[in-house]
Amino acid sequence: RTWRAVRSAMAMATWARLWSRAGLAARSGALAGRGAAEVTAQAAAVSSSTATAARLKEFKVYRWDPEAGEKPTFQSFEVDLNRCGPMILDVLLKIKDEQDSSLSFRRSCREGICGSCAMNINGSNGLACLTRIEKEGEDATNIAPLPHMFVVKDLVVDMANFYAQYKSIKPWLQSDGAAKVDGKEVYQSKEDRNKLDGLYECILCACCSTSCPSYWWNSDSYLGPAVLLQAYRWIIDSRDQATDERIKQLDDAFKLYRCKTIMNCAKVCPKGLNPGKAIAKIKKAHHGELE
Repeated sequence: RTWRAVRSAMAMATWARLWSRAGLAARSGALAGRGAAEVTAQAAAVSSSTATAARLKEFKVYRWDPEAGEKPTFQSFEVDLNRCGPMILDVLLKIKDEQDSSLSFRRSCREGICGSCAMNINGSNGLACLTRIEKEGEDATNIAPLPHMFVVKDLVVDMANFYAQYKSIKPWLQSDGAAKVDGKEVYQSKEDRNKLDGLYECILCACCSTSCPSYWWNSDSYLGPAVLLQAYRWIIDSRDQATDERIKQLDDAFKLYRCKTIMNCAKVCPKGLNPGKAIAKIKKAHHGELE
């Protein structure tokens, strides 16, 4: 009888252990399933929040193709600012890469040095690589070519007249006959060198000239702010031997005196230069006051 009682107790203990293990396994499976479900739900929530967090902004870009034979128009593009760089040039590159490869515009250094990407952004001239996207507000950003210039295609303008005017001022050092140090270099003092500051930095982007109303109406005869600033850069250079000739070349009612000191040029210059000031000094030089 005692032996039977022992066997019965052992059997009951064994069954209790088995039921305990089964319960633990069931609970573990339930927890594992619940954990997988939670992970899936969290991933879905993240994916959903990412999709809804897209910051779409509208950009209206000037389009014109001479081969298409249609009138110019503004084409609307939407760009996700969360997947785009901070500058207008980043927007244009993203549009060209992902939405419309036929979009034409100039760009090169993307560092504000070459001046290639000059255009009109929201009514003001500037370099696309230096102009930040206006992320606040819901208004579309308008991007157009430089104003009052012949358009080649889309945002590309014809710069031939601008460069021809630049060439006319002979933008190189004319130092024949100047005394040279060791027969090699024309000496220039630090004080004379400092006079070139605010002049030599011009990158010939044409932002200033194409923002000048006088240049809009007289671009065939008025040299414009950019070229006149460059002209003064060579006039004031102490190493140059053609100062009088340069001043005399500019003594013209249209080449120089179409400037009405509106000062749009200084407002839009991406390098912070003041062409209006240089023009005023050229006018003074015609009266014998070369600064």
